[in-house]
Amino acid sequence: MKNEKYGRMSLWKLIVCLLSALAGWAQNAETEPIRPVTSAYTTEVGTGHLADTYLTPLHYNGVHVGLRYERTQAMKSNPEHWIMQLSLGLWGDITKNPAKNATMGNAMLQFSWGTMRRWTLAPRLSLGIGPAISLSGGCLYLDRNGNNPCSARGAVTIDAIGYASYSHTLWGLPMTLRYQAQLPAIGTFFSPEYGQLYYQIYLGDTEGLVHTAWWGNYFLLDNLATADLHFGATTLRLGYHCRIFSSKVNNLVARDVSHSFVIGVVCDWISLTRGKRLPDARIISAY
Repeated sequence: MKNEKYGRMSLWKLIVCLLSALAGWAQNAETEPIRPVTSAYTTEVGTGHLADTYLTPLHYNGVHVGLRYERTQAMKSNPEHWIMQLSLGLWGDITKNPAKNATMGNAMLQFSWGTMRRWTLAPRLSLGIGPAISLSGGCLYLDRNGNNPCSARGAVTIDAIGYASYSHTLWGLPMTLRYQAQLPAIGTFFSPEYGQLYYQIYLGDTEGLVHTAWWGNYFLLDNLATADLHFGATTLRLGYHCRIFSSKVNNLVARDVSHSFVIGVVCDWISLTRGKRLPDARIISAY
């Protein structure tokens, strides 16, 4: 009787242990990792160089200013290996011709969203590459062209985007170095015919305004190199931004180049659903 009693107690303990293990496994399987949102708010100031033969054959040089918002987060489906990035940029240029007697301005807005496959090559080094879609539009204005002073820009492209990130310390201060580049591969862009007035387009002459974009007639290389200095919960971002653009279609050539110094702040945001406990969940950062 005593052995039978002990056998029943052992069996009951085994059942309890198995149920506890299954409950713990189910709880861990249902617990999603925490994916902080890395948001960067930056401004840039530098030099701008504009050329657009629709308006003038001369090259204009001056000041470039811009604002940029960047949102990066590990993807929900595969957070260890894939990240997504959204960026919104607004910039403008105020430039002068070589004689300094005419002014050409430029205002552009660009939206981009992409995903990147991430590889961790070392504890402090990671690389990523993937596709992105970009939408951009804007206008150049030349004050001395009374008849047709504007040249509109617009494009929708599929891009290749990639980055390299390295974490280190500078005099005991945590620091993250990152280089990112974005290059359109194919898409469509807007350009009028040589000598075609926008008033003609307004009247209905819209043939031949949209063109297929590829590296032979539409080239854009966006380079961003940054150093993030981590001061506790807030990060100071310093960097260099270089944007090189050129297009050639309908006997019209456009070239824009800007070099600028970047400064801003970077913050990590964590959104928790009601009832989720932070200490029990894994945290997977975008970088």
